[in-house]
Amino acid sequence: MEWEAWFVVAVVAGLLVSLARNIAPADCLVGACLVVLCVVGEITGTEKLPDVARAVRGFSSPAMLTVGMLFVVVCGLVQTGAMLRFVAPLLGRPTSILQAQLRVMLPVAGLSSFLNNTPIVAMFMPAVDDLCRRTRISPSKLFMPLSCASTLGGLSTLIGTSTNLVISGMIVAQTDLPPLTMFTPAWIGVPCCLLGLAMILVTQKWLLPDRKPPINWTDDPRQYTVEMLVESGGPLVGRSVEQAGLRHLPGLFLAEIDRDGDVLPAVGPEQRLMAGDRLVFVGVVDSVVDLRKIRGLVPVVEPSFRLEAASSGRSLIEAVVSDRCPLIGRSIRDGHFRSVYRAAVIAVARSGQRIEGRIGDIVLAPGDTLLLESGPGFLAERRNSADFYLVSGISNSTPVRHDRAWMAVTILLGMISAAAFGWLDMLTASALAAVLMVVSRCCSVSDARRSVDWSVLLVIAASMGVGQAIDVSGAAQAISRQLIAIGAGHPHSVLAAVYLCTVLFTEMITNNAAAVLVFPIAMSAAQAMNVSMMPFAMAVMMAASCGFATPIGYQTSLMVYGPGGYRFSDFLRLGIPLDLILMVFNVVVIPLIWPFWTHHAETNRQQQDPEVWPALCGSNPLKIAGRLTSDLSAGYTVFLIAVFLKSLR
Repeated sequence: MEWEAWFVVAVVAGLLVSLARNIAPADCLVGACLVVLCVVGEITGTEKLPDVARAVRGFSSPAMLTVGMLFVVVCGLVQTGAMLRFVAPLLGRPTSILQAQLRVMLPVAGLSSFLNNTPIVAMFMPAVDDLCRRTRISPSKLFMPLSCASTLGGLSTLIGTSTNLVISGMIVAQTDLPPLTMFTPAWIGVPCCLLGLAMILVTQKWLLPDRKPPINWTDDPRQYTVEMLVESGGPLVGRSVEQAGLRHLPGLFLAEIDRDGDVLPAVGPEQRLMAGDRLVFVGVVDSVVDLRKIRGLVPVVEPSFRLEAASSGRSLIEAVVSDRCPLIGRSIRDGHFRSVYRAAVIAVARSGQRIEGRIGDIVLAPGDTLLLESGPGFLAERRNSADFYLVSGISNSTPVRHDRAWMAVTILLGMISAAAFGWLDMLTASALAAVLMVVSRCCSVSDARRSVDWSVLLVIAASMGVGQAIDVSGAAQAISRQLIAIGAGHPHSVLAAVYLCTVLFTEMITNNAAAVLVFPIAMSAAQAMNVSMMPFAMAVMMAASCGFATPIGYQTSLMVYGPGGYRFSDFLRLGIPLDLILMVFNVVVIPLIWPFWTHHAETNRQQQDPEVWPALCGSNPLKIAGRLTSDLSAGYTVFLIAVFLKSLR
């Protein structure tokens, strides 16, 4: 290798060490690495380091822009409540970590077989976060399995991941092999998926971290009393408290039910809800915010306290009453709080104790913490007011637009259909969907801006620039040839070297880049040994999507890196064993499905594309299993669609 290649290898090694030691946030480290490569390239004038134009090409990459647009699409699904209505029946109410992981991974893997895994992960992340709150399971136990399941599910079909499509195109363009069919990857992809999911479930107790925040959010001393009304004609009417999901809420409990003036204390789980019931809850502010997102419950606000502003422009505010407030010693109703401050009181906290009586009858005292619903101007107007000691906004507290859930779902299905049938490319489809989410008021412009995780986009874009440096410097080609040479002499050894080479590059750069770099070398090795190219093509396809040991290898890993509270070492601890198990499985099984040696052209064609084999492919159990997995994948998709339609009733 020339000095540029050695320099790039040293910089990338330093990046990996820095990420492993958590020296700084991932976006800062990857960005700094890219800047170093560009500066050295400019100073030395070499063409084997990326110039600025090539280095920043990732910032206009369709993949990066698509992820950004999908954040907005998911924001619309969350703000309308459509996401929880779809995902909630799938996630259910697990009673253990193992059960929760199973409920998360199975539907994600199934959906990722037929849909791009990036939007699947983006759609499930808010629901998984909500599941962690409800079950008090550490997010670090669920977010990494979520990402791994989406990646493993994408192995099963030709459209499950963009890498499969890239390899299929290269097979047609660079070899004489027949084109792959929709379920050709399922022969090896479905067993890989099942093996990977089983390995995660069995080893999660030891390989996944169980990090708890230093301060539990349910220990918040501010215990609010809040009243919610069961909406007439809503989905909660006639359901029991248990069926409505109002039992075992984290940091919140149902104290009593006021039914036409009759108070029902010590509410049991079998108690049926009726239209017009006033439910009195006591809990912390985060739980109160989550409570307001349940379809069929609306805050109890006296008629004189209601706000004229549209719900989309309102949010929750916390305000601590000062001793100079003119309403001290008067009830909220008699003091005309809404008229004075243009805000409605939703709940009151006083010294961590529950306040008896209805909200309007509470007499204000200095130090009371009020949970208010107000328009966008309250925070700016009252932040420095002498009437309050402290005024602060609560994030993600905009009322859910349940009436627009169908609109959000229609936009999502339209985006998926347009991309799946080739009417629009994924970037155009996601951009159009993001615009429609805002135009149709499924989410506001401000919500859309806040929903974009810029650190994730920066890491994706900068990583592409680093990958470009590895390519143009010659480091990728040199390392690949050395790894291939290690296995010279036997097809199985070379196949293992090809797989390992692809996995290593997937961990360091991106899956598509790794596949493109290794594929030509793998095909050359197969030709040199005079064996079938199909095992090597499938090995590259599987390996390019089976890199779990670093968060920078796959964009879904980057998406869960922050929300899961992970460290770089967490991916190494789970990813290395998972990589090795899948590598051994693929190297052993792929040659059984697509043999190295063929005897004549017809046998070669049939062995390279088992999908065209007639009559269940004879009596070979591997081939019968392949056919069955295709049918099961289609049946599982129908099941998920049925659950989806049922959830929207």
